[in-house]
Amino acid sequence: MLKQILSKLPRKSSKSTANRDHSGNHAANSNASSGSRSSGGKSANSSISSIAVNSSVPDVAIHHGVNSKLNGTLGFSQYEGLPGFKDVPNSEKQSLFIKKLNMCCFIFDFTDPTKNLKEKETKRQTLLELVDYVTSISGKFSETAMQEVMKMVSANLFRTFTPQPRENKVIDGVDLEEDEPSMDSAWPHLQIVYELFLRFVSSTETDAKLAKRYIDQPFVLKLLDLFDSEDPREREYLKTILHRIYGKFMVHRPFIRKSINNIFYQFIFETEKYNGIAELLEILGSIINGFALPLKEEHKMFLVRAMIPLHKPRCLAMYHQQLSYCITQFVEKDCKLADTVIQGLLKYWPVTNSSKEVMFLNELEEVLEATQPSEFQRCIVPLFQQLARCLNSSHFQVAERALFLWNNDPIENLIIQNRKVILPIIFPALEKNARNHWNQAVRSLTLNVRKIFEDLDHELFNECLLKFQEDEKKEVEIKARSEAAWKRLEEIAAQKTASDDKVVVPC
Repeated sequence: MLKQILSKLPRKSSKSTANRDHSGNHAANSNASSGSRSSGGKSANSSISSIAVNSSVPDVAIHHGVNSKLNGTLGFSQYEGLPGFKDVPNSEKQSLFIKKLNMCCFIFDFTDPTKNLKEKETKRQTLLELVDYVTSISGKFSETAMQEVMKMVSANLFRTFTPQPRENKVIDGVDLEEDEPSMDSAWPHLQIVYELFLRFVSSTETDAKLAKRYIDQPFVLKLLDLFDSEDPREREYLKTILHRIYGKFMVHRPFIRKSINNIFYQFIFETEKYNGIAELLEILGSIINGFALPLKEEHKMFLVRAMIPLHKPRCLAMYHQQLSYCITQFVEKDCKLADTVIQGLLKYWPVTNSSKEVMFLNELEEVLEATQPSEFQRCIVPLFQQLARCLNSSHFQVAERALFLWNNDPIENLIIQNRKVILPIIFPALEKNARNHWNQAVRSLTLNVRKIFEDLDHELFNECLLKFQEDEKKEVEIKARSEAAWKRLEEIAAQKTASDDKVVVPC
């Protein structure tokens, strides 16, 4: 009877048990802290966890609030490789997978390449093993495994950038440092983490319905922030990964488009500084290509409010090829957008930047190729008024590029069909070029274009020539009258000065 009573009394916990409980709670708290991320700025973590390490592993930077212990039991002083997946039975492989993921949450300091070489190599080899496992896994990833993958990826990728001064990087639309991009010293690890994440997202064993709990909107925003990386290798991986996410997680598609929109707005109207515009446009080029017809109003507004204003920044050369492709895709999807696009190009047409003018003319040719006659007629007058100015440009490349439009058969056909409107607009520019342009190539091309119109419609050509000659005479007369008026004023001023009288100039 006494034993039964004593057995019901609470026992005093032992010291070892308490220590184990404390260790478990500490590990849980560390795990929780690793999941927290700052939502502002460049996906930076507001708190950095620090751990005590022994003298054998000095100068190790542990960022992003990662676990201070591996799996809650191993300290950094015991940062050694775990067994390979081939060395454990199938029943233990998933557990080992999670342990290796936790192990790879440690972030090393790559600013000094001589420090922690052994530990860095251990982590690199572990990451390579994880890539092989993700690639060869048979069977769906568990929710725990997904959570640990996302925790490891977040710990390694989401970091604070230290941008270099960029005030003088772009002049007249040319990237002066295009051939010398800034490379991330941590790339030996980052590349493998990106490869692992890419294969994880692309894997058929990754259940999209389950994974969207962890690849959520805050995660996508932080991923988009990384596109500002100065390392082109990182941006290339991000481009591929975001495209896979867009394809696999349909629920995120509107959000991704809206977020890219916001990046463009900030770039166009505020900073004009962002490294990943070209890569984002490459993604959008593929997305636009898949738009269903008829186009939604949302997509048309995206063209008008974001895509066309991207022609405004002076660093257009860094992403113009990708932008031009996207614009052309819109016109090919809906020919009625051609007038909108051409009017937009005319709105942002450069005035003093000849290299940008050549880019605009290249893009204009691609758009005109996909333009229908009905849309072409709506923008003929402002379009050829601008082309006339280009024909008379003192920069020979601008004039030459404008004249090359007549070498494009679809565009030449559009011009021929509407020659009665077009020729009177551009005839003065053609005549001035043929007579006075300093560049021989421009003069030769001008004479070829002039001959096309003369052979095609001799009567119209003579009418335009007669009107040009009349306008020329009027200009000479106006100039002569103006010079005579100024001469009279000079004579009156001289007479007034001679008689010491003040000259009163009427307002």
